[in-house]
Amino acid sequence: MNPLSIVATPIGNLEDITLRALRVLKEADFVLCEDTRVTKKLLDHYRIKTPTISYHQHTGALKTDKIMALLRSGKNLALVTDAGTPGISDPGGQLVSAVRQELGEAVKIESIPGAAALAAAVSIAGRGFDRFLFLGFLPHKKGRQTMLREIMNSAYPVVIYESKHRIVKLLTELESLSREAGRGINVQVARELTKQHESFYQGEPGEIRAKLEDDPQQLKGEFVVLIQN
Repeated sequence: MNPLSIVATPIGNLEDITLRALRVLKEADFVLCEDTRVTKKLLDHYRIKTPTISYHQHTGALKTDKIMALLRSGKNLALVTDAGTPGISDPGGQLVSAVRQELGEAVKIESIPGAAALAAAVSIAGRGFDRFLFLGFLPHKKGRQTMLREIMNSAYPVVIYESKHRIVKLLTELESLSREAGRGINVQVARELTKQHESFYQGEPGEIRAKLEDDPQQLKGEFVVLIQN
């Protein structure tokens, strides 16, 4: 039974990849990747010559059909995202569902676990995160305020991802909702995890927003936001 391997890749530091992941990437017939240019840097670093095929959120039916045909023909495929674990806030889950639906038990879908920004952030957050809700990226517009209010009323801590383009907006929104509710909330923001300029902030939303705005360099990168009511 040929496999579709779901392979976690480093979220920043190239050393954060498992020996098993390297072996699987070397043995695969093709690596399916969100951005072939990003994945090529990783493969080149470890001298892996496996050819790549792009697979991302805008991949159409023709490309998906090609992937299905490769699996039907007995090819071993490895799916990676640009950074972290496929299926966590990226289109990997779409492919897994499609393969299960169309090919069933003819293909073995296996997890090659490793780095994930979610796990990395929770591991350094401290107490209170033995149970939490993970919401990925919030909607940009429609439904955003509804989800923010759900976060404010959650019985559990909430973890979300946010981009450099909206981190200040998010903190401003949380500050406003906190003031409206008449109670403070504790926010932790992990930025550029595992990278050279990794940073971690903790406090009220307004306090963290001010620190980020004081240094424009801190507004670059990817953010994991942990919210405790």
